[in-house]
Formats: sequence, C-alpha cells, structure tokens
Amino acid sequence: MNKSYARYAAEKAIELIGIDSPSGYTKKAAEWVAHAFKALGFHSAFTAKGGVIIDMGGKDENDALFLEAHADTLGAMVSQVKANGRLKVANIGGMKAENSEAENVRVYTRDGKVIEGTLQLINASVHVNDNYADTKRSFNTTEVVLDEDVNTEKEVRALGIEVGDPVCFDPRPRITESGYIKSRFLDDKLSVGILLGFGKYMKDNNITPERKIYAHVTVYEEVGHGGSASVPAGVTEAISVDMGCVGEGLTCTERMVSICAKDSGGPYDYEITGKLIAAAKKENAEYAVDVYPHYGSDVEATLRAGYDIRHGLIGAGVYASHGYERSHIDGVYNTLKILKGYLNI
Repeated sequence: MNKSYARYAAEKAIELIGIDSPSGYTKKAAEWVAHAFKALGFHSAFTAKGGVIIDMGGKDENDALFLEAHADTLGAMVSQVKANGRLKVANIGGMKAENSEAENVRVYTRDGKVIEGTLQLINASVHVNDNYADTKRSFNTTEVVLDEDVNTEKEVRALGIEVGDPVCFDPRPRITESGYIKSRFLDDKLSVGILLGFGKYMKDNNITPERKIYAHVTVYEEVGHGGSASVPAGVTEAISVDMGCVGEGLTCTERMVSICAKDSGGPYDYEITGKLIAAAKKENAEYAVDVYPHYGSDVEATLRAGYDIRHGLIGAGVYASHGYERSHIDGVYNTLKILKGYLNI
C-alpha cells in the first residue's frame, strides 16, 4: 500500500469535517458518507438510527469483521434565549467551554436558516471585566453572541432561533506542508476518511478479502450509544477505528497508530489486541500500545448491547482530544497498514 491512500483519506476527512454534525444533527454528514462509499463501488444503507452500514465485500460471512467509526461530533444546543438577545447553550458530548471560548459558531434553525455567532465569556471585554482572568469557564459563564442586530429575546426568536437548535463550532481544518492535520472533530471524521482510504485501496487493487467486512459509520458515539445496534449476522469481531490518544503517560504520537489495550470501560480482547500488534509488525507500521484513562468507544456500546463478539480499538494518534486536535498523514498511513495486515490483503 502506498502513501497516496493516506493522503486521500485525509482529504476525504477534511471534506466531511466541513459538514456540521453534532450528535443528533447528523443527516447531511451520513448522506455524504453513504455517497462517498457508493462512489467507490460499495453498497451502503442507512440504519433506523441514521448511521450507515457499508458492505465492503469478502467471502466468509460466518466470520465477518465489523469496522466501526463515527461521523457525529461534539457540539452544543440552545438551552435558553436570554432577555439580552444572547444564547445560553448546553454541551453535546464532551464539548468544553474552556477550549471553545471565542470560537465562531453556526446556529441551525428548524426553518433552514443558519445564524452565525461566537461563544464568548459573559462580559468578555478585558477592559471592562475586572474578573476576566479569574472566571471559571463553563457553559454557565459563557454565551453565544449572535452576529445579528438583536438585543432582546423577541428579536432573537424573530430570526427563527428556538431552544433545541443545534450550535456547531467552526472546525478550522487544514493540512500543513509538513503533513500535520489540524481541526476540531478529527475525532472521529479522520477515521471515516481512513475507512474510505482503505476501501479505495481494496477497489483499486481488485481485492476480495477471505472474510466478510462490514463498516458501520455511527452517529451517536459522542453520547454513548452509537454502536449499540445494527450488527450484521455472522460478525465475530468488531474493531473501533477511532482516534488514538496522545498525551502525558502515553507512548503514541500523531505519526503513529495507537492500539488500545484498555480504557475506562475495561480491557479490549486480549487475542484481538495481540493480532493487531502482529499486523503492525508485519506491515512495518509504527505503533504504540497504550491504556487510555478517560475514553469509551463504539465497540464497547456494541458489547453492552449484548452482542457476542470479540473487540479491539485502533486509531491514528490525535493530540489535544476534544479540543483543536492534531494528527499527521503518517498516523493515517500507519492505521491503513495495520488494517491491511490484520486482513492479510
């Protein structure tokens, strides 16, 4: 496998990142995913929950592999239209006010309008607020300031904004000359790109795997139940392709593929983890095995739903998770190589 598939994967991820899709507001992103896989020649279908199941081919349907990634992201929702024309918001998933302050946002109304604004500290002017530096940032001490001439609740509601409207944060995606991929929501749209890159590799080389492969791009992972349904018959193993953690106490970098041995939900299957390590070695993929202290994945939701399968977790290393994240083309490439080695193709 050459590195062009990693570049393709990153570019497709950037396209998907451009579609706002916090959990609960994912229809357009899911439609993009279905179309992208169909363009490669794979059959895809929507689940009742709004995710996408992709049939990636293969022979043995009684020992099928299920690859799970997710297209939903963190975000927020309007929880109050304030008397002064500002918006109070509630986080969706693990969105943090501490690292989203001063970020541009888009509010999607139910009548199809998109209203821009910015999440700011309440009383955000340093020259006015004596307590600016000492105020703890939370969604109780911040507010969305709309880029409209509104100063009352009535004027805001006249724009069509209501409680329950999704608030989407500007991801600011880019790929640098040195190969770094920077954006909000690489978790987990980068992995959707990786699955597309892997699919393109299979199609370009006319590969039919010995075992059946399905992919599931879920849309509720960030709130805990993305992978809890829709496992096809015959699946014996499921692997979450999600971000690999990078930080103090861990050995993974953005240029590596991470293999998670254990996270907050407990250990991943010992045999599967061993096979992933062997695949990385076989393909000369730069990898790390780590334990994540604060993490949960789609495949754990699959097991909690009662499916009798073995499970694993891999992903390109991502720094500053749930913030303005950073990975690298090399991390994408190493993730593709471990998938290739795992499936012996």
